[in-house]
Amino acid sequence: MSNIKRVISVKLARKFGRGNKQNVPSIISENTKIKGNINSEGIIHIDGNIEGDIKCEELIIGVKGVVKGSITARNLHLYGALTGRAIVESLFVAKTAKLIGDATHTSIAIEPGAYIDGHCIRAAASAGTENRPDIFLIDSRKNRKVG
Repeated sequence: MSNIKRVISVKLARKFGRGNKQNVPSIISENTKIKGNINSEGIIHIDGNIEGDIKCEELIIGVKGVVKGSITARNLHLYGALTGRAIVESLFVAKTAKLIGDATHTSIAIEPGAYIDGHCIRAAASAGTENRPDIFLIDSRKNRKVG
């Protein structure tokens, strides 16, 4: 199973590292624990345990990832656990995710089965997003957006 994770990590690194100015994602592995705040201008992928606030462009909390603290990011993909507040533009909550706390967002997608104990608060829309739906329901059986 760990070989699959490595392959996916390498593919992500290659995808985001070629032909553009984005850096390779910072990956915090499953056996890593961090106490303290993290600031990044790029992408962070967490499979470990973080206790502190995170500011970044895009945050991916993997299935085994656990974050206790506040998150400020443009995009948040939650597959693991978040206990705290999230202030994001785009929020994706997978069926494996557990969100305990409030999330302020411009758009949100929640898969059936996701656990949320808190409030999902829609932030004021930025210019050009008035006609887009603010909530997407994901039918994981068919891999398509509904709504």
